[in-house]
Amino acid sequence: MWRCAKTLTPERERRIIDFCRRLIQAPSITGQEKNIASLVQQEMISLGYTETWIDELGNVIGRVAGQGQGPAILFDGHLDTVDVTEPWAWQHPPFQGRLVDGRIYGRGAADMKGALAAMVCAIGFLAQDGANRGGDLYVTGTVVEEVAEGVALSHILTKIRPAAVVIGEATGLNLNFGQRGRAEIILETRGRAAHSANPEVGVNAVYKMLPLVEAVRHLELPTDSLLGPAIMELTDIISSPYPGTSVVPHGCRATYDRRLLVGEEPDQVLAPLKAIIYASQIEDPELEAEVMLAPLDITTYTGKTLRGLKFARAWCIDKGHPLVAVAQEALFKAGLQPSLETYRFCTNGSGSAGNLAIPTIGFGPGRESQAHVSDEYIEVDELLAAARGYYNLAGTLSKMGL
Repeated sequence: MWRCAKTLTPERERRIIDFCRRLIQAPSITGQEKNIASLVQQEMISLGYTETWIDELGNVIGRVAGQGQGPAILFDGHLDTVDVTEPWAWQHPPFQGRLVDGRIYGRGAADMKGALAAMVCAIGFLAQDGANRGGDLYVTGTVVEEVAEGVALSHILTKIRPAAVVIGEATGLNLNFGQRGRAEIILETRGRAAHSANPEVGVNAVYKMLPLVEAVRHLELPTDSLLGPAIMELTDIISSPYPGTSVVPHGCRATYDRRLLVGEEPDQVLAPLKAIIYASQIEDPELEAEVMLAPLDITTYTGKTLRGLKFARAWCIDKGHPLVAVAQEALFKAGLQPSLETYRFCTNGSGSAGNLAIPTIGFGPGRESQAHVSDEYIEVDELLAAARGYYNLAGTLSKMGL
């Protein structure tokens, strides 16, 4: 077993903390990651990465060349964050990266600029120590993850095919081996417009939607002993036209967030919803309705447009997989006590493990419950512990046989 030859020096600890704060001070709402990508690339160069580049989507990629035989390992953290919609609700301004009582506050602190800072620095320190005696190590800062989990990382993985991927999303310093996926589903009904003073000559699409919503609410969904239950949650409903002053709406659209289990595919997910529509049409022959996956159409800050469907697969690797066992032992060697867990939310692992079947694990500072909240923060102690963990993971995994 490879062992960490050096602990973090006080100087290195200060560098990690400073870099985390600088990342928070660079706002990077989805689609606006240009400045933070440049910041990450410059830090990689300063730390001595063998090479760095920014690809056509705007992802930043750094490589530390291996000094021996071993598999390539990729560490991933996304650059983007959700927006700050209620700045007045923050006690600590969201883009100042304030350090208060052992916590760094700001948008993205836990999701996931703290982890990104820790992994960029840790792999850089490994390079400085000449301690990467295995295969090549990659660190990626990916774009648009908040709205399209796995899409940007999948693009990278078509060109770099590592033996394993480490996702830096928050795990509370535990080791995660799976996650539910996520699909966005649209249910639409159509009616016939009319003046609301004469509703009898129209067909109200909202009334047509209501029984469908109620039926979906009672839909039985599968569950998994490791990942938990699948979820189908109504997140939005809107009529058309909107606003609908003095008009019977001719259209209605309901949007659902569907949390997926391993093996679920688009046709399988949509089938019970189509069955609900079919059964409803038997009772109401005038019902016009359809269900579909929401389209993905997003332009990155480089001007590259990504199109497809909003469907991010679930994934789970076996607890007995060599990657899990070796990673857990490496974290023990770093002084951590990780338990084996799974993510409740969706991550870029949908691209690496879900789409491409690359063995993937998750390890990072912070907790899922800190994501997207006001006064988001990362504990400094966890930030530094994560850096020690990444250092040991990188040095260990790049030498193992995967």
